[in-house]
Amino acid sequence: MTRAMLKHDQNIWCAVSDESDQQAISDLNGNDFTAYISKFQNGYFYCDGGMQWSYAVPIKIVPIKYTEAIYIEKTC
Repeated sequence: MTRAMLKHDQNIWCAVSDESDQQAISDLNGNDFTAYISKFQNGYFYCDGGMQWSYAVPIKIVPIKYTEAIYIEKTC
């Protein structure tokens, strides 16, 4: 899916991994492994910083609402 999206978009936020798509999504907790993917070349996805990844799953990043932030603050 990411390769198809790169044909129409210049950069795509993705969960990334060198193991599998599933691992990329699993590592997404805590925003540890996300990258702004800019190209696919020679079998690898490349982020805007130049690092290569074997797997990249598109994600949507949206800002949290103020009410969500207050709820998180109260539950922590």
